[in-house]
Amino acid sequence: QVQLVESGGGLVQPGGSLRLSCAASGSISRIYTMRWYRQAPEKQRELVALLTSGGITNYADSVKGRFTISRDNAKNTVLLQVNSLEPEDTAVYYCNADIQTIGSMIRRNYWGQGTQVTVSS
Repeated sequence: QVQLVESGGGLVQPGGSLRLSCAASGSISRIYTMRWYRQAPEKQRELVALLTSGGITNYADSVKGRFTISRDNAKNTVLLQVNSLEPEDTAVYYCNADIQTIGSMIRRNYWGQGTQVTVSS
């Protein structure tokens, strides 16, 4: 069993910053690509950023230059530093990862439960 648990969300004023964290736990053999998605009310879930196990990153155009994804492989954790926040960034942010569990030969996709980010004055 694998769990992804996000933390770090909250209420912040426009222009502010947060650091979102996602910790993976369980019978983990290897973690491949880790991602952050977000879903705003009445909108589709969208990919915000991804980081492969090889260190390749990709960002949605709307967050380039403001958000930074990183990972701590020793702690099975992925971080998302979000700066210069705008009201349009308000959403539930979800962690997502491709993980191979101990004893398995395949990788599966897992989701966290989400953390709310609200940008408002």
